Amino acid sequence: MSVLLTATCAVPAVGAVVTAALPAGSTEARRRNTKIVALVFSAATLALAVAVAARFDPDGARYQLTESYSWIRSFGITFALGVDGIGAVLALLTAVLVPVVLLASWHDADPAAAAPEGSFENRRRTQAFFALVLAVEAMVIVSFYATDVFLFYVFFEAMLIPMYFLIGGFGDRAGGPESARQRSYAAVKFLLYNLLGGLVMLAAVIGLYVIAQDQGLGTFDLQTLTSAVADGRLQLGGTAEKALFLGFFFAFAVKAPLWPLHTWLPNAMGEATAGTAVLITAVVDKVGTFAMLRFCLGLFPDASKTFAPAILVLSLVGIVYGALLAIGQKDIKRLVAYASISHFGFIIMGIFAMTSQGQSGATLYMVNHGISTAAWMLVAGFLISRRGSRLIADYGGVQKVAPVLAGTFLIGGLATLSLPGLAPFVSEFLVLVGTFSRYPAVGIVATFGIVLAALYALLLYQRTMTGPVKEEVRGMEDLKVRELAVVAPLVALTVLLGVYPKPLTDLVNPSVNATLSQVHQTDPAPAHPVSADHGTAQDGTARSGGEHK
Repeated sequence: MSVLLTATCAVPAVGAVVTAALPAGSTEARRRNTKIVALVFSAATLALAVAVAARFDPDGARYQLTESYSWIRSFGITFALGVDGIGAVLALLTAVLVPVVLLASWHDADPAAAAPEGSFENRRRTQAFFALVLAVEAMVIVSFYATDVFLFYVFFEAMLIPMYFLIGGFGDRAGGPESARQRSYAAVKFLLYNLLGGLVMLAAVIGLYVIAQDQGLGTFDLQTLTSAVADGRLQLGGTAEKALFLGFFFAFAVKAPLWPLHTWLPNAMGEATAGTAVLITAVVDKVGTFAMLRFCLGLFPDASKTFAPAILVLSLVGIVYGALLAIGQKDIKRLVAYASISHFGFIIMGIFAMTSQGQSGATLYMVNHGISTAAWMLVAGFLISRRGSRLIADYGGVQKVAPVLAGTFLIGGLATLSLPGLAPFVSEFLVLVGTFSRYPAVGIVATFGIVLAALYALLLYQRTMTGPVKEEVRGMEDLKVRELAVVAPLVALTVLLGVYPKPLTDLVNPSVNATLSQVHQTDPAPAHPVSADHGTAQDGTARSGGEHK
């Protein structure tokens, strides 16, 4: 039995403990050592995540590199790990982004100049921040690898704790005099929304176990449960299945987030540091959309099909609503947050369109949105740290004094609006094609989200980067070496996956096909299929439309 998955999960967890236990960062040298140790552990995690993805065989079993250790034997709970193509790709995304976030946040956790000597902020602030980031990474990766429903639930909820402290304790210093109160409000709102979702899911998890136990399947093992549902050994019943589906889906829709359960996200991203905002929207929120694929569709196939039209409507509202509110924002970070709500609408739409193109595109969208939004948000963070303001109106003419910063900000914005040649275009195109083939009206309305995305992305660039140079930004520095090291790999991945997404599609497509098989769905047949003997004339030329039958 391989221990590669356990090692991938354990390294950031150990790193969090080691980082927290380092000598207090009361001097610059000690703080630098803390940061380097955390970065080394995140790099080791990345190497292991790459090894997992490299060892995954797309032509092999659905779940590979499986591990299982007895945990709570009396309830059939195990520490069971296994990776499919979707989990491998999303764990790799997490492992790529965490070192980037740590580099981008290099000085975000340094004590303020006014911090009292000997206070927590002066002594332990740096250790706490970097340890919390590594703890989030460990919990997210476990969630992507977990094949025990109860194990997944534990880490799905546990990741809220470090995120709560990251939002509430290490907020954006550009927030003004009310920043501490606003951070506290954002952190509590984040926690309460997600705890509510988690409690509803816990009731559904218990209900699933009770029903399974009554039918001789007293286990939380996902593979056992999904195969039992598929072959009829586990009969959930129509009403029970719908109730259980809604319990799971509600928790995932809060985490994702899906309109109208989204209202915690703009507060959390607006008040958090740029690095923490990236963790929220590019890493933690992806657990929600991933779980819709793995748990909702796998365990409750009939209920998934029943509620799919309603979920598509909610996704469509989220796409348009998020984009419209992004256009009207005055705060840079809240604009990115509302743009993410719109993008999550596309992801969830692709999942519940229940076509291979839609679900493949949704999975790619999770990855591509994570990379492009990370680039956009982190460059925005560099911009805000220089000016000390999140308000769009406080900027103007930045491209004349900091052209590299402006250029990378433009690339992030163009990726967000899904410009062809950049990674999000591929995923958005697949989602729209997959949705249109089954739900044409939904696909057509969703395309308006692309137009609105162009508005908020280009208007933000125009208002901040072009025009006369404002006096307050005249002395603004361009990106430094460390900041370029943060942005360069994200830009490179955005371009690479935009022109060559095949490595990712090869990994995720078998898992997508297996998911569609679980819900007994196939891709809709083309409206006007071309048969082999009627598609071309004997001389090899295409037949005319009149000859086609």
